[in-house]
Amino acid sequence: MNDSSQHRSKRSDDGSSQDFSHLSARLAVGDSEPDRHLAMELVRVTEAAAIAGGAWVGMGDKLTADGAAVDAMRSLLDTVNVNGVVVIGEGEKDEAPMLFNGERVGNGTGPEADVAVDPIDGTRLTALGYNNALAVLAVAERGTMFDPSAVFYMDKLITGPEAADMVDLRLPVKQNLHLIAKAKNKRINQINVCVLDRPRHSKLVDEIREAGARVRFIMDGDVAGGIAAAREGSGVDVLMGVGGTPEGIITACAIKAVGGVIQGRLAPVDEEEAQKALDAGHDVSRILTTDELVTSDNCYFAATGITDGDLLRGVRYQGDKVSTQSMVMRSKSGTVRIIDAEHQARKWESYTRN
Repeated sequence: MNDSSQHRSKRSDDGSSQDFSHLSARLAVGDSEPDRHLAMELVRVTEAAAIAGGAWVGMGDKLTADGAAVDAMRSLLDTVNVNGVVVIGEGEKDEAPMLFNGERVGNGTGPEADVAVDPIDGTRLTALGYNNALAVLAVAERGTMFDPSAVFYMDKLITGPEAADMVDLRLPVKQNLHLIAKAKNKRINQINVCVLDRPRHSKLVDEIREAGARVRFIMDGDVAGGIAAAREGSGVDVLMGVGGTPEGIITACAIKAVGGVIQGRLAPVDEEEAQKALDAGHDVSRILTTDELVTSDNCYFAATGITDGDLLRGVRYQGDKVSTQSMVMRSKSGTVRIIDAEHQARKWESYTRN
């Protein structure tokens, strides 16, 4: 990203200006773990992807939008002080030529790290101009992100800190919802459940409504939905249902910073995927916890809004100015920052469409 960009940071915790400089020294060649300054480098990467992909909002071409975001993210990642390996990438599912699983990213001068990318979480949302499309990136210490072994979907339950120790994906839907309502001191008819709008969720939706709770459908983008479920004041109390495994692992990095819980259970779509899971040593009936999806206590999550949504405002283009809003988190300090930035459009022409 160009140095001309201006950032105005707002703390989202208690509003204090506490200095976390004592937690770690500045990133240097040979450091064994990611340093706190990495957070700001990562948000520059998601800004680039959002600006590139955002130029295609509402144009009806999700592949071109995604390609632009991938190229921009890859280019900026090459400038980051990290020696990273993509463990959650565009990969086989999206037939992507770049940012695939196993690809080396970063400038190679920093610590070894696992990298999870989603240049556009919500390509269809972007193409159609709908809410909640994000550019997303997560980083953790090397070898600490769960390897789903090409099992692309998992059943998920995500909620905030109040009910984190009470819910269990193995319990009936109604019981979990009543536990969440009790923990949040709400009536059951005040509980909002985020669910991907898919035919496979028809039974789940019936169970939610029979319990007396409300369903809040999303078309795509369950990273945004999952983080909203964990954050106070978002209007979402819990996310339930089957979504992407990569998105679940990325969300776990955010949950590490904001608190709450994500529980997941692999959901192979056919016998071939089930066999891949077994061959990799996975028990598809096992409940995976936040700490199993990402074992590191020093991980990072960055996201920039592409379209307006529950978490972030989308990219704005006006004359020679591009405005972005991003969220960056670090689990070690529990810091969550919302960053409003202004960029000079002419300096981003290589990333945006003509």
